[in-house]
Amino acid sequence: MFRLIWTLSVRTRDYLHRYMPSNRLLAAIRTRRGLKWGIPAMLVALPYILIASICSTSAADGGPGWLHFIVLWACWNALKFIIMGPVSVVLLIRTRLREAAIRRHQRRDSLVEASPRDPALRV
Repeated sequence: MFRLIWTLSVRTRDYLHRYMPSNRLLAAIRTRRGLKWGIPAMLVALPYILIASICSTSAADGGPGWLHFIVLWACWNALKFIIMGPVSVVLLIRTRLREAAIRRHQRRDSLVEASPRDPALRV
C-alpha cells in the first residue's frame, strides 16, 4: 500500500513538473542562465493574486464552491513565484562565488605551470 501511494505521488509530481507552465518557468529560473530572472519573475505572482482575489470575492458572494480550489491554486502559485525571487538571488550569489573560486584556482595553476622553478611566482 505504501509503495502504491509513493508511486502515485511520484508520478503526479512528474506530471505536474513536466506539463504545468508555472513549474516549467520555475525550473527555467533555477538554471544558471535563468537565475538572473528570479526577481523579475516575482511579478508573475501579481496575476495569480488578482485571480485569487476575484475568485474569492465571487465565492463569498454566493458563487460556486469550486472557486475555492482556484483560489488555493492561485495562492500556491503566487507563493512559489514570490519565494523564488530571493532564492534565485542566493543561488546566483553562491554560483558566482563558486565560479570566481574556480577562476582563481585556474589562474594560480597556470602561474605555477608557467614557471615552476621560480619561487617568487609560487603561491
